[in-house]
Amino acid sequence: MLDKTYRPQEVEDRQYARWEEAKAFAAQFDETKKPFTIMIPPPNVTGSLHIGHALNNTIQDILVRYQRMQGRDVLWQPGTDHAGIATQMVVERQLGAKGIELDRGMPLAPGNSQQIGREEFIKRVWEWREESGGIILKQLRRLGASCDWSRERFTMDEGLSEAVLKVFVTLYRKKLIYRDKRLVNWDPRFHTAISDLEVEQKEINGHLWHFKYPIEGEEGRFITVATTRPETMLGDTAVAVHPEDERYRDLVGKHAILPLVGRRIVIVADDYADPEQGSGAVKITPAHDFNDFEVGKRHGLEMINVFDRDAHLSDSVPEAYRGLERFEARRRIVADMEAEGLLEKIDDHRHTVPHGDRSGVPIEPYLTDQWYVDAATLAKPAIEAVESGRTVFVPKQWERTYYEWMRNIQPWCISRQLWWGHQIPAWYGPDGEVFVAHDEGEAAKAAEAHYGKPVDLTRDTDVLDTWFSSALWPFSTLGWPENTKALKRYYPGDVLVTSFDIIFFWVARMMMSGLEFMDGEVPFHTVYIHALVRDEKGQKMSKSKGNVVDPLELIDKFGADAVRFTLTALAAQGRDIKLAESRIEGYRNFCTKIWNAARFCEMNDCAYGADFDPADNRQRVNRWIVSQAAQVEPKVRQAIESYRFNEAAQAIYQFVWHTYCDWYLEFAKPLFQGDDEAAKAETRATALWVLHKALFLAHPIMPFLTEELWLQTGNGEKELMTTAAWPGFPEALVDAEADAALNWVVRMIGQIRAVRSEMNVPPGARIALIVNEASDISKARVGDHQALIQTLARVETIAFDQPVPDGSVQDVLEEATLVLPLADVIDIGQEQARLKKEMDKLKGEIGKLDKKLSNDQFLAKAPAEVVAEQRERLADSQQTMDKLQTALERLGGV
Repeated sequence: MLDKTYRPQEVEDRQYARWEEAKAFAAQFDETKKPFTIMIPPPNVTGSLHIGHALNNTIQDILVRYQRMQGRDVLWQPGTDHAGIATQMVVERQLGAKGIELDRGMPLAPGNSQQIGREEFIKRVWEWREESGGIILKQLRRLGASCDWSRERFTMDEGLSEAVLKVFVTLYRKKLIYRDKRLVNWDPRFHTAISDLEVEQKEINGHLWHFKYPIEGEEGRFITVATTRPETMLGDTAVAVHPEDERYRDLVGKHAILPLVGRRIVIVADDYADPEQGSGAVKITPAHDFNDFEVGKRHGLEMINVFDRDAHLSDSVPEAYRGLERFEARRRIVADMEAEGLLEKIDDHRHTVPHGDRSGVPIEPYLTDQWYVDAATLAKPAIEAVESGRTVFVPKQWERTYYEWMRNIQPWCISRQLWWGHQIPAWYGPDGEVFVAHDEGEAAKAAEAHYGKPVDLTRDTDVLDTWFSSALWPFSTLGWPENTKALKRYYPGDVLVTSFDIIFFWVARMMMSGLEFMDGEVPFHTVYIHALVRDEKGQKMSKSKGNVVDPLELIDKFGADAVRFTLTALAAQGRDIKLAESRIEGYRNFCTKIWNAARFCEMNDCAYGADFDPADNRQRVNRWIVSQAAQVEPKVRQAIESYRFNEAAQAIYQFVWHTYCDWYLEFAKPLFQGDDEAAKAETRATALWVLHKALFLAHPIMPFLTEELWLQTGNGEKELMTTAAWPGFPEALVDAEADAALNWVVRMIGQIRAVRSEMNVPPGARIALIVNEASDISKARVGDHQALIQTLARVETIAFDQPVPDGSVQDVLEEATLVLPLADVIDIGQEQARLKKEMDKLKGEIGKLDKKLSNDQFLAKAPAEVVAEQRERLADSQQTMDKLQTALERLGGV
C-alpha cells in the first residue's frame, strides 16, 4: 500500500542501495551489446557538489540511464582530479593550524613550531585524501548519478601516473615538450605559475599615471607614456608608437632615457601602440606584460625581470628600490618621478586586475624558466577532427570558440612550482644538462653515457599542471598505456558533457592527447556544452553576492528528482538557466502528482496481467490514452537523443500532468464507477499500464520516484526499472479516430473553462451550453461524451442550434460555435467595468515599462539581468492585456 505522501528522503537512500547491490551501473563488457561511454569531468578531490555539478551530472545521468534502457553496454567512468594547487592549499592550511609549515629553505614563521619536507608533506596529502577526499563522489550518489563506481579513478593513482610519465617522455623525445623562458601568470603568494582558468579578473578603482621620458640628445623634449603599474617602469626596455602616428615619426629609432634608472631605451614603431589611447606612446616592459612580451620578441628587446618570486623588487633595479614590496615600490616611484618633475598628471582609472582565484592576490606576468608543450603542432589534427565532423559540438556555435582558441594557440606552460602533483620526470647533471626519463635509473644511464662516467643528478622539483593529467582522462582511466580490454571496448567515448569555460583547458587538450596517443582516434564523437546556472534574476552566482544555491540543501528540501527535473526542464540549448526555488517547488508538486496518480490507481484496484494487450481495448477513452502515450514516447526519445533535454522534460510533464492526470483519470472515473464490468476491467488495466509506461519514460530524469513506484505498483522485487528495457509502442496503438474525438472534447472543455475563468463565473455555478452550426461528427462527439462534458465543464444542459440569448459569450471550436448564456450568472455591466479597470491599471504599468526600456541611459547603465527582467515584465503585461481585451470583446465591451 502506497503511503499517503511521497517522502523522497525515505526513498532515495533505499533505492540507491538496491541499484548498487544489484551492480546495476557496472559496465558489462558484453560483446553482444553496443558500448556507450561517457567520461565524467573529474571534479576536484577537494570539491563539494555545487549547482553546476548538479546540472552537468544530471545531464550525463539522463544519457547513461536512457542508453542502458536502450540495451547498450554503458560505461560512465567516475573519478576525481588531484587538483594540485587547491589540494596543496587545503593541506597546507590544515598543517598551519597545527603550527607546521613546509620547509622551503626559509626560517620558521612566527607561531609555527615545525617544518616538514616534500616527502612528508606528500604523505600527509595522501592521508588527507584517504580520510576526506572524494566527498563529492558521495554527494553525486545523492543526486542519483549512476556511475560505475567499481571503476573509480584518481589522476594521481598508479595507473594514471604511469600514463603521465609515458606521455611526457614521448612528447619530449618528439621535441613537443621543451624548456623555455617565457612569461607566465605568477602567483606571488603560492610561488607558482598558474593557468588562465585560475586567474580571476577583478574590476578595481585605480589610477593612470602619465610619466615624461626625456628624449636623448634633445634638451627639454619628452615623450609621455601612461601606465597603471609604475613599479614595472624600472624594467622598461622600449617605448612603442604607431608607425603611422605623425606626432612621433621623427622619434622612431631614437632613444629615450629611462627616468630613475638612466638606461637608454629605444623608441620603436609597432601596431600595438594605439594613437587613440592616452598619448599614443606605450612603455614596453617585456618581462612583465604579455602584450609587451610579444612586442619585445618582434623587436629583439632586452627582457629585464624586476621582481622576485614574492613580487618584491629584485637586484636588477637601482639599489634604492631593491627588496621593496611591489605596491610600496609603486608609491616610492611615483613620489620620485614627481620630485624630478616627470609626473605629468594622474587620472582616476577603473580597470581589471588579474588575481589568483585561490590566493586572492594580484598575479604578476613573470619571466621565468618553465616547461612547455608545443600546442600549435598538436592542435592541427584536433582542429581537423572538428572540421571534418569526427567530433561535433552541441550547440554548434561552440565550434567557433574552439576554432578561435585552437587557431591562435600559444605554447602551453605545464610546470607548476608545487609539491603535490606529478613530479616532472627530468633530472639535471652537474652542468645543467637535462635528462628526461621514465625513472631515475634510466636518467642515470643516459647521464653516464653523456658524461662518460656516473654523475650525481638532481631531479626537477616542479610538478605538472593538473590539466596535463586530466587531458589523458579518456584513455588513461581505461588502463592505457596497457592495451587493456576496457581500452579496446570503451574508447573512443560517445559524449562529453561539460561547460563552455573549459573548452580550451580540457576539451581541446583531450582532443590533442587522444589523437596523438590513440592512433588518431578522437576521444569522443560529441561535445555537449551545457548552460550556466544563474540565480532567479539571471545574475551569475557568487559567494560575494550571497546568491549561491546549494544543491544538497535543495535535495534535502524538495528531493533529488524535483531538483533534477527542474534543471532538465530549464536546460534549453544555448540558454542560461534562471533557477528559482519556486520552480523546484513546482516540480516537487509534479512528483506529488505522479505519486497521487499511482495512489488513485491503487485505490481503484488497477492491475494488468502479462497477457494484457492495449490493442484490444474497446473503450474510446482507453484507446485514446494509449494512443497519446504511443505518440509521446518518440518525442521524449528524439529529444534526449538530440540533446534537447528541456523538450524531453516538457513532453513528459505535459503528458503525465495534463493528458493522463487532468483528463484521462477524470474520463476514467465514470467507467470505474459504472456497472460494465468488462469496461471497468479494461480501464483498470489501461490506467496502470499507461502509468507504468510514463514512469519508464520519466525514469532517466526522475530515477528515484519512478523506481519506487515500479517496485510498489509493478513487479515487486523481480526487475529494476533502471536495467529494464525502454518502452516500445507498436504503430497500431496510435488511434486516429480516438485522438480526433477525445482531443476535440478536451479542447471543448478547456475552452469553456477558459471563458468561465475570464468572465469570473463562480466555480460552483452550472451554466447552459448551446452548440450552433456543429457538424454531424461534432454532434456525435458531444452525444458520446455528454456526461463528461457536463461534469468537467460544469454545464447544466447542452442544446444544439438555438438562438443566441442576450448576455451570451461565444467562442469558436473548429466549425462549431459555443454559446454560453451568462446574463443570469454574472452581472455583465459589473464584469465589463472590472475588466476595464484592470486594463487601465495595466496600461499604466505598460507605459512605465515602455518608457524605461526606451531610455538609452537605462539600457546602457543597468545590468543586463535587470534589463532582461524589465523586458520579461513588459511581455507578461502585454500578454495579460491581450487576454483582458479578448474577454471584454466577448462581453460586447469596446
